[in-house]
Amino acid sequence: MTVHLTFRDRVALVTLDRPERRNAVDHGTLLALRQAQLDVLAANARCLVLTGAPPAFCAGADLSDVENGEFVKALVAALRGFTEMPIPTIAAIDGPALGAGTQLVIACDLRVATERSVFGIPAAKLGLVVDHWTIERLARELGWSIARAMLLAAQTYRSEQLHAIGAVHRIGGLDDALGWAAELAVLAPLTISSHKLALEQSAPFPAFDELFEQARDAAWASHDAEEGRTAFLEKRPPNFRGR
Repeated sequence: MTVHLTFRDRVALVTLDRPERRNAVDHGTLLALRQAQLDVLAANARCLVLTGAPPAFCAGADLSDVENGEFVKALVAALRGFTEMPIPTIAAIDGPALGAGTQLVIACDLRVATERSVFGIPAAKLGLVVDHWTIERLARELGWSIARAMLLAAQTYRSEQLHAIGAVHRIGGLDDALGWAAELAVLAPLTISSHKLALEQSAPFPAFDELFEQARDAAWASHDAEEGRTAFLEKRPPNFRGR
């Protein structure tokens, strides 16, 4: 099992558990994550905490699996699943949250992170392009300047930097996140679900942008994308050629 679901009273704890891959998500893990979301709703939990087994929150996508078109569909379903849940969701981050890890972090409503946590979207080091929703969400949740640095310079940020601007809500570990979740679980559920719905409606899924999708498809099919994945797996610097 790569995803574990446990309950603490009315709080659901979802744990990514691929420690040998630093919790990098593959297609199967994303399907399991989506099923966990459905199971949480079926159990009438009042709050969900998402975390990763040590040594990371989520080191990104498993690059041996991303070429599969089903992977992208499963990732979108998991990310949107968090935003569509009528309960508050908290990302409890300890360690790297990179690429798909940062995507999962910004899909959650609230963020608690340890001081050793690191965030970033290293797509420019891999020759890949994230989807339009991720770009919009990143800018809204972390701020435009940080989104630009993550996307255009592959810059990473530590938790204390994001906490200083309010993008990480609290500095702490899993116990702190679970304690906060227990506090949220006794608040008025209809109020929370209504407020969350309004917040999500204010940031709707981006309209289809033909120019962006053409550019994204071209990037994913490029020599640079293949070189980026190969270089990452071979643990060497990539040689990008812009084609």
